[in-house]
Amino acid sequence: MVTRATVPGLLTPPGYAHTAVVEAGERLVFLAGAVPMDAEGRLVGPGDPVAQTRQVLDNLSAALRAAGSDLRHVIASTVYVATADHADLVKVWEVVRASELSAGPHTSTLLGVSFLGYTGQLVEITATAVVP
Repeated sequence: MVTRATVPGLLTPPGYAHTAVVEAGERLVFLAGAVPMDAEGRLVGPGDPVAQTRQVLDNLSAALRAAGSDLRHVIASTVYVATADHADLVKVWEVVRASELSAGPHTSTLLGVSFLGYTGQLVEITATAVVP
């Protein structure tokens, strides 16, 4: 069983929880960073953080399904965006918030970083989920 909460006295987070507590006996899946590549290894959405975020969420969803879970059961995520522009962070976060990943809500961190692993990659998401 997962209990998600916001903590009274802290700033109310916009669409995510401060904490996610998993009771003993739950099966967890820890996912490597989902990247905006298609099955043939081609970058999806060059230069477009919104298109890349959609592909990353599709890839994350596929990995979760393979493990017996889905985006609604994510308890923690980190969203990396290769940008120095706050507007790009907002665009990516809007796509994340509109996805099933925000159904939790779950604990999440949004980061602007210098660069990511693949040439042209702008977005990556790591996650931990419960397998129901």
